[in-house]
Order: sequence, then structure tokens, then C-alpha cells
Amino acid sequence: MAAKVASTANKVFQNHDDVHISFEDQQRINRFAKHNARMDDLKMELDVKKNELKCVEEALDEIELFDEDEDIPFLVGEVFLSHKLGKTQELLAETKDMVIKEIGSIEAKAKAIKVEMDELKAHLYQRFGSNISLENDD
Repeated sequence: MAAKVASTANKVFQNHDDVHISFEDQQRINRFAKHNARMDDLKMELDVKKNELKCVEEALDEIELFDEDEDIPFLVGEVFLSHKLGKTQELLAETKDMVIKEIGSIEAKAKAIKVEMDELKAHLYQRFGSNISLENDD
């Protein structure tokens, strides 16, 4: 029984010593790395958009305290434009809807990339086992 365990263990070690990487495998590894970098970018972009959404929601809450006839500056591009309360609330609501749509778009892109990364990861781990590490060091 001990001989069988030893021979099985030797086969595992022999496989780890000689790993051939085909062109297709290298392409999969490169595609995985590219997707991994894109996921990091999407995570940062998502954090920025969520922060932007939080700021817009806070602004909506804050301007409720203003008088109806007061002019409120609203940033459009690089210029502040003054509007009455109702118009500013309308512009902020539009901005909030736009940011929510952008967040949804980013999350959809991330989900599609994650699906492909999972497929690549499964194939590469099946092919290379513990000789390859595809996990993030987060």
C-alpha cells in the first residue's frame, strides 16, 4: 500500500517538473491578465461613480433646506450656473439617474468579464494545476 502512495506521489512531482506551455495556453494566460487589469480599472471606476452618486444624493438632501426663490449654483462642465430651487433639484435628479445608469453599465461590464475570467481560470487550473497562480493578492 505504501508503494502505491509513493508511486502516485512521484507521478504528481514528475508532472510539476515538466510543464509545457503551448501558444494557446499563453494566449489564455495573457487574456486572463488583461481581463484582470480591466477588472481592477472597473472597480476603481465603480468606486468613483458610487462616490459621485453619494455626493449627488447629499446635495439633493441639502438643497431641500434652501428657500424657493434663492439662486443655487450648479456645476455644468467647468462653469457654475445659477438656477432656482426647482430647476436645480431637477438637474440633480437627472444627474443622479445618469450616474445610476453608469454604475449599472460598469457592473454589467464587470460581470461579463468575470464570467470569461472564471472560464479561463477553470481551464488554466485544469491544465497547470498548482503550477499557476491566478488569484488576486488583495
